[in-house]
Amino acid sequence: MAVVLTTRVEAVLGAWDAGTFVTQRVEAVEVDFGGIPGDRHHGLTRPAGSREPMYPRGTPIRNRRQLSAVSVEECAAIATGLGLDAVLPEWLGANLLLEGLPELTRLPAGARLLFPGGAGLVCEGENRPCRHPGEVLAALHPLHPEREALPVRFVQVARGRRGIVLSVERPGRIAQGDRVRIWLPRS
Repeated sequence: MAVVLTTRVEAVLGAWDAGTFVTQRVEAVEVDFGGIPGDRHHGLTRPAGSREPMYPRGTPIRNRRQLSAVSVEECAAIATGLGLDAVLPEWLGANLLLEGLPELTRLPAGARLLFPGGAGLVCEGENRPCRHPGEVLAALHPLHPEREALPVRFVQVARGRRGIVLSVERPGRIAQGDRVRIWLPRS
């Protein structure tokens, strides 16, 4: 018997400005097999980078990072760990902010997120933290006592709390307020 969890979409976001990974909130998106049309991570393929050292950098590979999701609870834990009032999903480049799943990052690869608008996403695994969001946090908090250390501190504090990356298995609509069913893979 399948294990099914539920969560709620608190925010939907996209990165339509090619000059930054910082995302902007929208009410809803229609995803296709490449992800969110116009978003910087949209596409069936993407160039290999530092996360794929087995391929020469720039080699076209299947895009398993079409969308990313973070949880309200994990963002709050990161903020506390960094001594900030809040860490917004925009600053992390997230496409979805989910509420009610405090250990979102622990979802196993293969878990399926099913939305009432027909969209189906597959968890491809943990979104390992990098320095870029920490650099955004440092720029946004110039008076923080550890401002210069925030990029490195972010990587340390966000480890295991950075959320997940997803690929589109079924096109459809994703909207703020959606109730999401999460089907866990059989072990």
